[in-house]
Amino acid sequence: HYDFDGIALGTDTGVAASALLTAFADKALTGAPDSLALARAALTAALGEAAMIDAAAVIAGFDGITRIADATGIPLEPPKAE
Repeated sequence: HYDFDGIALGTDTGVAASALLTAFADKALTGAPDSLALARAALTAALGEAAMIDAAAVIAGFDGITRIADATGIPLEPPKAE
């Protein structure tokens, strides 16, 4: 059982190393290179290199999809804008 509310609330989600995954995603999208390196190292130490690479691929995918939508002028749906 996974608790997706935990993502927004910062509580346990039921996902292994969820706090490290969240920190890695936050740093990958907004952090300075040094803080990203620390988050990457912590995630790798906890879950292994393959899991860190999988997480990085998911982050890159979501970031890329957003950039493509923005570049092509796809409008944001009103409920999401709220």
